[in-house]
Order: sequence, then C-alpha cells, then structure tokens
Amino acid sequence: RRSVGEEGFPAEKGRYHLYVSLACPWATRCLQFRNLKGLEHVLEVSFVHPTWERTRPDDPEDTHCGWVFDPKDESKTDGLNGCRSIRDLYDLAVRGEYTASTFTTPVLWCSKEKTIVNNESSEICRMLNKEFDAFAARAGLDLYPDRLEKKIRELEEWIYHDINNGVYKSGFARSQEAYDEAVTKLFEALERVESILSQSRYLCGDALTGIDIWLFNTLIRFDAVYVVYFKCSKKCIREFPNMFNYMKEIYQIPEIHKTIDFKDIRTHYFTSHSHLNPFRVVPISPHVDLMESHDRERAYPA
Repeated sequence: RRSVGEEGFPAEKGRYHLYVSLACPWATRCLQFRNLKGLEHVLEVSFVHPTWERTRPDDPEDTHCGWVFDPKDESKTDGLNGCRSIRDLYDLAVRGEYTASTFTTPVLWCSKEKTIVNNESSEICRMLNKEFDAFAARAGLDLYPDRLEKKIRELEEWIYHDINNGVYKSGFARSQEAYDEAVTKLFEALERVESILSQSRYLCGDALTGIDIWLFNTLIRFDAVYVVYFKCSKKCIREFPNMFNYMKEIYQIPEIHKTIDFKDIRTHYFTSHSHLNPFRVVPISPHVDLMESHDRERAYPA
C-alpha cells in the first residue's frame, strides 16, 4: 500500500478517485472524511451496487461474488474506468489478474498512474485529513490532532477489535463458543463507550475526531442491521442513552448525514450472504427519528 504525498503520488486536485460502497462502514468513513474536510471538488467518487453479485457471470466455474456496478443505475456505474466490478478494477491496477487479497472497498485510485494507491480505510482517512489541505475548503479541521494521537490510537485498538469488527465476529461465528466470546466482548465494549460518553461529549473530549467517525459507522448500522442479522440482540443502541444521543448528533452533521443510505445498507447485508439469508428477505425496520433533538450540546456546552 502506498500513500498520497510520497514519491510518485503527489497531492493534486483531480488526480485521485474514491471507489466506495455506501453500505460498507469502512468505505463510508472515507467518504465522510472527504466531506468533512471539504474535498468534494478534489476527489470524485464512484459508488457500487449494494448487493454482492457474481463478478465473472460469464464463467460458470468462477463463483466469486463481490461488489459490482449497475449499468441500469447511473449512480452506481464506473464512469472513470468503465469497470463492471471492483474485482475488474483490481485487475486493471495490476494489468492482469489480481490475486494478492480480496476485492474490497474503499479504493483510492490514481488516475494518472492507473493504479490503486491504497485500499485500507484507516490509512486513506489519515491521508484525507492532512495530505490535501492545500485544496481543502476546511483545511483547519484536524480529525487527528497530534495532542490526541496516543489517545486515539488506544481507543482504535479496542473499538476496532471489539466493536467495529466485533459485530462481524458475532455474525459470522461458526460455533456457539465463538459467538459467545465475540458478543460478550462487543457488549462489554459498548458499555465502556457508554461510560466514556457519560463524561465527555465525544470519545476524546469536546471535539469530534477520527475515532468518533470509526465508531459512528458501526452504531448507525447496529439497530438497522446488526441486532437481527448478526445476532447482536442483547440491547439496541437506542437503549444506551448517551450513545444514542451521541449517534444522533453525529448523524445530523450535514456532511455525515448525506453519506448514510439505509436502503443501501440494509439491502447489502440482507441480500449478499447466501449462507445467512438464502432467500434475500429484507426484514421490516423499526422507525426511529434520528433527526430529533439530542442532548449532547446541552450536556456538554462548548
């Protein structure tokens, strides 16, 4: 993986392109960093269809399913490279057949070199936070301030393993023991977050940082998907008063709000894993007004 700012990949307006899924929490946080920094005019974005489909439909022996574009939906096509799937994009990057890893989003693409710069969301977020400041509308916003770097790294360690990835460990567990271990750690970590948010407006104090974005993208999908689909059913996020109001506050940030597409989110999860939901039935969802007032500003005034 490479970085914008290193030799061969200077920060330039219009040179880089993001490929994302609005369903994927890892990809969506990159889109949110782009928006929060005011980089919409610097990096364009292509979106994939939410349902995983066969990436080589003409080859009966190739059963791989993954992110694809939808030629019938202009908002879900690859206008830059004309690829049919994210797998095709990875192949294009190596001028052949890509075999190094799975074909994930997000993808940060360099249009000049016709290659993938990076596909690790945490690294892309840090690039978007700093490397494009010469072009950013909100260059003064720093979501990874140096004074909080140690604290953010410490939070990332357990929030990633026990919450961001914890819901997947629970949902894809192949034994009762594995499920019990994962779901126990998940709810212990959620209770830990609830305690932190009872004492401060955000995870690191009075300002939004990158780790809040990490956490938010799991929380916003939790009641809509993970409670049912991944068997994370001990409690809903709306049963945690501090966390629920915190989630609503972040959701109501305009640059964040426009990245949350519940139709894409729910469609992806409930229609993409044949072993979990073979008939692709999407269950009804409870109505929760996430635009109603929250108490975070009142509880923790600036």
